Amino acid sequence: MPYLMVNGASKFQDFTKTVFSADETLLRLREDGKTVMHCEIQINGSTTMFCETTVDWKEQTANLFIYVEDADVTFQKTLKAGGEVIMPLRTEDYGRTCGVKDPVGNTWWITSTKE
Repeated sequence: MPYLMVNGASKFQDFTKTVFSADETLLRLREDGKTVMHCEIQINGSTTMFCETTVDWKEQTANLFIYVEDADVTFQKTLKAGGEVIMPLRTEDYGRTCGVKDPVGNTWWITSTKE
């Protein structure tokens, strides 16, 4: 499972909840009571862990691939949630697909397969 270290862990958490209906399964905050020390979310049964960067733990973003029920709907959600288009939504022989960078720098490759 991926472990991401991001500048803006709360933004990442909000993005995944808004766009992919992520379920938070674990959240540990730092002593200040608001900075994410460790968080685990599940999207379609897959766990992703992440934290806020620190002096010792530098930014580690990723390219993430996800199958969704409807790439068109998900693409629109990403834009409303602050995503940046990397690859416009299009139809390929394997389905509808696009690439979007989230507000903290991860790239999401989003695809819905043809029925």
